[in-house]
Amino acid sequence: MSRHRLFGSLCAMVFLVNFARVVFAPLVGEFIDEFGIREGTAGLVVTLVWLGSASPRVPTGWILTRVPRLPVVLAAGTTLTLGALGVAVARSVPALLLTSFLVGIASGVYFVAANPLVSELFPDRVGRVMGIHGTASQLAAVVAAPVVTVALWLDWRYAFVALAAAAALTTALIGLLGRRTTLPDAGRDDTDFVAGARSEWRLVVAAVVLIGLTSFVWQGLFNFYELYMLEKGLAPTTARNLLTLIFAAGVPAFLVSGEIADRLPSVPFILAIVTAFLASVVAVVLASGLLAVAVASVLVGFSIHMLFPAGDTYLLGSLPDEARASAYAVFSAGMMTTQAAGSWVVGEAVEAGVSYDGVFVTATVGLAVLVLVYAVANAAGRVPGGAAES
Repeated sequence: MSRHRLFGSLCAMVFLVNFARVVFAPLVGEFIDEFGIREGTAGLVVTLVWLGSASPRVPTGWILTRVPRLPVVLAAGTTLTLGALGVAVARSVPALLLTSFLVGIASGVYFVAANPLVSELFPDRVGRVMGIHGTASQLAAVVAAPVVTVALWLDWRYAFVALAAAAALTTALIGLLGRRTTLPDAGRDDTDFVAGARSEWRLVVAAVVLIGLTSFVWQGLFNFYELYMLEKGLAPTTARNLLTLIFAAGVPAFLVSGEIADRLPSVPFILAIVTAFLASVVAVVLASGLLAVAVASVLVGFSIHMLFPAGDTYLLGSLPDEARASAYAVFSAGMMTTQAAGSWVVGEAVEAGVSYDGVFVTATVGLAVLVLVYAVANAAGRVPGGAAES
């Protein structure tokens, strides 16, 4: 029972760290008005949150070869508390930039430390617990905009004050429950970061290419989804709500994917998910009319969010104890870096005169080729953790 309670507190923390990342987007207009900045600087605030999330992942993996998982999770919670409080009291643009970066760092440290810990708490149910953990994270993406709307009745800073308070309480609860729980010692032999990552480099590369490139397409799609829907002739409010619909569809996707991931071979399951995602993107391109676009949007949200617990189950279930944190940190950093470029590439292509339809059709063709290559390689037993190694 103590492990279940600790897991529950980790689900609360993952909600907070992901909320801290996504809550900046609906506040861009407020930052422009209050700090007297232009769109470029406001965009930099959001970018720094995500750069902060990516930057500590490899260093955190190295730290985990010397420090147990739980203290690093507590450090992430403390960093989130300080960062959120800093944003709440920031009165200058440099202070806002610095504290937003600190909030991002907290999320990066948390995911690299907590995901292996969650998988080791319940080694026989990795898919299920990663699905539940991911669902808690996804809920934050759904509620971020409504929470901001409520906070703006008073002052947007109250959202960060509440976030800091919740993070402090959750961090204290995790520390208390951690002391009462017999924690797994699966990572005790993971003491050499470079050796651990190098020993599993084939698995890491296979996962980064497949999951990272699919996420690359997803990043490019969702960050321009509202503009794409406007180009399709939808009203601005409808276009914005469709993006919320996509994120809402991801909530059940995490649960469903987590349950299935424990029962099916990982690589074929991931390939099926990527195939469903690329088919749903094609459906969005072909759809016309609100109902058709809404249905296609739900399919996009459901399919892409199935990928993340399936990918974590693939990695964390395949990695040996002595390399889990090291190799997962390298995968996490590689995947985040790969997907981050998606928005930039789509933006550059559209600016160069390519239509959104053309960009996304080209992307799905590329994903289809990738799926075919992996399917053939997996049938031949050449994909780590795949058919021949299951």
